[in-house]
Amino acid sequence: QVQLVESGGGLVQPGGSLRLSCAASGSIFSIYAMGWYRQAPGKQRELVAAISRGGGTTTKYADSVKGRFTVSRDNAKSTMYLQMDSLKPEDTAVYYCNAGYFGGEVYQSYDYWGRGTQVTVSS
Repeated sequence: QVQLVESGGGLVQPGGSLRLSCAASGSIFSIYAMGWYRQAPGKQRELVAAISRGGGTTTKYADSVKGRFTVSRDNAKSTMYLQMDSLKPEDTAVYYCNAGYFGGEVYQSYDYWGRGTQVTVSS
């Protein structure tokens, strides 16, 4: 099993930045691909970014965040990050950490989730 805990959410003005962190339990963090999802009020949960296992040489992003968000990982700290720049009001959502794998180039989730961290972008 994997236990995941998100942190770093908060209130930020449009154009601002936040860095989210996802801390994972255990000593086998590096064997999992990891992903960030978000869910806005009244909408379905969507995949925002994903990173491959090990060195994280493969990353994928939703079109809506390309060029603004960067996903990375530090296996020594068992932590995944999401650097969010140039934030927009439509980025407002609860952001969830997930463990999974890549089938080909498609990220697939396991049923391992954090409880979420709120990101609010507003002036």
